[in-house]
Amino acid sequence: MDSIIFDLDGTLWDSIDTVLNAWNKVLKQSELVEKELTSEDFRATMGLQMNEIGKRFFPDLDEVTRNKVIKDCGELENVVLEEQGGQLYQNVEAVLEKLSNKYKLFIVSNCQDGYIEAFYKYHQLESFFIDYENPGKTGLSKGENIKLIMERNNLASPVYVGDTLGDYNAAKEAGIPFVYAEYGFGDVEDYDYIIHTLEDLLTHFN
Repeated sequence: MDSIIFDLDGTLWDSIDTVLNAWNKVLKQSELVEKELTSEDFRATMGLQMNEIGKRFFPDLDEVTRNKVIKDCGELENVVLEEQGGQLYQNVEAVLEKLSNKYKLFIVSNCQDGYIEAFYKYHQLESFFIDYENPGKTGLSKGENIKLIMERNNLASPVYVGDTLGDYNAAKEAGIPFVYAEYGFGDVEDYDYIIHTLEDLLTHFN
């Protein structure tokens, strides 16, 4: 194994409270939709791309209107995350520092462009990661983005760490082992490794 590719939400941090406040601020001011979202709404959509989240949240809106609302929410979300951050899981920085001494580290998340950058900026963790990718930049699936990271960085034997069934499927699509972050948002029954805290990675891959 030469590298570790991480999911973000439910794996390295929980940003739901910050994101929820940003989205509801946009919705409250919007004349296009009348709705208030809950943390349960977001938990139910973890791992989905933004266009799929939009369909779940606003099924009655036409596509053009829905895309406008999603775009506005995503833009404010990035701004607020840069200012307030999210809730990092325990000992993230210490674990990343130790892992980065032995492995190349990356992030692939199903988020909009600017989201990973906001994570980096507020929490000052960019130095641990070599590269990142998301569908907001590429328009590709998570599995395809994992393969893109592998090709771009000449990775021979990475693993993917995530917390949802979508993460498992993406790892399988990319042909690499899946590490299930059991503490995250999803329920996954099939995996190559399981971790109950991020620190468990140091036991598996010391």
